[in-house]
Amino acid sequence: MTDVHPEHAQLQADRIYLGWQYILLHSDPGPPPKRPSPLEEPADPPGPVDPDLLRRERLQEDMLNKPVRLVRTLMLVLAVLILAAGIGGYLAWPFALAGLTAAGGVAGICSYALLQGDRAVKYRVLEQQARDERRREERDKELFRAQEEHAQRYREWQDSKERHDRQLTWYAVAVPDEIDRIDVAGGTLPGWSALITLLGATRLYSGGHLTVLDLSEGAIAKDLIELARKGGDDPLVWVLPVDLPKLDLGATLKPEAFADVLAHVVSVSEEHRTTRDLSFDNAILERVLEVLGENATISQVTAALRALAQVGDPRDDLRFGLITATQLERIGTLFGRGVSERVVIERAWALESQLRKLETLGTEAVRLPPARLRVVSMDRQAGAFGNRVLGTYVATALTHILRQSPASDRPWYHTIIVAGADKLRGDVLDRLMDACETSRTGLVLTYRSLTPTVRERLGRGHAAVAFMRLGNAEDARVASEHVGTEHRLELAQLTETISDSLPGLDGGYTSTISQMDDDREDRDDNLADLAGDITESTEWGRTADKISEKERVLQRSREFLVEPHQLQQLPTTSVIVTDATAQGRRVRLADANPAILTFPKTTLGELEDVREAVLALDPKAQGTDGEPPPNLGPPPPRLDWRKGRQ
Repeated sequence: MTDVHPEHAQLQADRIYLGWQYILLHSDPGPPPKRPSPLEEPADPPGPVDPDLLRRERLQEDMLNKPVRLVRTLMLVLAVLILAAGIGGYLAWPFALAGLTAAGGVAGICSYALLQGDRAVKYRVLEQQARDERRREERDKELFRAQEEHAQRYREWQDSKERHDRQLTWYAVAVPDEIDRIDVAGGTLPGWSALITLLGATRLYSGGHLTVLDLSEGAIAKDLIELARKGGDDPLVWVLPVDLPKLDLGATLKPEAFADVLAHVVSVSEEHRTTRDLSFDNAILERVLEVLGENATISQVTAALRALAQVGDPRDDLRFGLITATQLERIGTLFGRGVSERVVIERAWALESQLRKLETLGTEAVRLPPARLRVVSMDRQAGAFGNRVLGTYVATALTHILRQSPASDRPWYHTIIVAGADKLRGDVLDRLMDACETSRTGLVLTYRSLTPTVRERLGRGHAAVAFMRLGNAEDARVASEHVGTEHRLELAQLTETISDSLPGLDGGYTSTISQMDDDREDRDDNLADLAGDITESTEWGRTADKISEKERVLQRSREFLVEPHQLQQLPTTSVIVTDATAQGRRVRLADANPAILTFPKTTLGELEDVREAVLALDPKAQGTDGEPPPNLGPPPPRLDWRKGRQ
């Protein structure tokens, strides 16, 4: 069998990897064919005549010739008596001679008959031996033919067994970078951790940059951070609100854009507010920022809003230098004689109460070293509402930065992952989607549940959709209708084994920003092997490392239909990926466990690409089931994090 090594079965920058698909192109041929064995036969006779056969034939002949022997004996006795009578004169010699002649003739005839019988016995024995010899030769020929057929069948079985044992079992599941967005519906925190670790690691290795906005409060990017650090990068990790003073995101925005960001932040607690309401808030904030001038801080904005809403004593803000007397005077006349109207006061008060949570934003900003991985997370000890405000601010500020950026010539070179995107308002998500699509920035949104807001946007535009475990029955029903219940998918036992044995996520993020100052030095890069780093640095790798080599290579599997109750029982790392192609919509089941990359039977090539490459290199390389054998080359290459950097 020819070994083929498709060159493109390597990590590709134009592919977004979401997991691995378990497929056996060649079924197990079973036990080897049984070798034919000759029938047991009697041993060859020591001489030319088989004594046992001769004895049996003689016994049979003696039984048949017994009357003849008796007659011969009588005739001989009669001849002796006649001779004695002739000698004794009791019988005339002419009569005696006649009697002797008659008795001797009969005795002679009987003797001849006995002699012929003895010859017949020998003939039959020889004839039987000849027949036995012919049968033996025929059996030898039959055995020789059977052994030749067995040898041919054994060679075929050996080839099938070799194809089966050496075949790849895990094929990459990826979507092309023409996809604008990936929507991940459902899933658990460990499942998200696996998916984000895999997707993020492959993007970083491809030379890209990654920003993770973790609204899940579950530290799902912790393994990815450890993996990047092991590979030589120094990720930047903000834990809000603790690191809010050193977060300078949005500091360079123009006043109009800054006002828009703040207006959306205020709308977090008012889900049903209309565009008109946002415009009203935006107008108030724009006028306040005009008074404060460019580079106004959040604390200055809140001080101006307190003055506008007539809350507290403005002299305190004057004493702390948040606003000047001139600014205070202008704010008092900002809306003319209608400044005391209740609607303006109420909105200014609402704006101030919401934006107070951002007052420390950027107050202690420091120069940060370059990093290809940035993680902004919410402290699980903080309030849920405050985290929603912070998350909305980061998402909206990112949106405006992307809107001001030129379109990249490399899709997904910069990738943004928003974990727990269902905590953001629908209009915030829409603006972020549009900004990423325009700037050709990759966007991954993970939703814990399929709320009405999420359902309206799931898969909208040129997006791929990935479904993970859906605990809610209604969410599972919606997902099964989206995928199609007619699809039959194959699930590896290994996926269920690792998912059941992996513990939940413990602990949280450790900020890398709070210890930074302007004198921080960049760390030198270290050469690293991605597969080895996954084993050493991630919980997934350490768990998979305990599984035996045999269990890794060939695992039993089961099939299931995409039905709601099956989606509620999916293993933690299982991902059903659906995306549109020129040939139609594809539905594939993947395992997002990043540790599968370390398995010896894993390829970074997709199933269809491997098939095409094998046939292109060797058109005769067909499997026993009509499919081309998979790439039987060496394990995946050692992956250097620095390879491919700009």
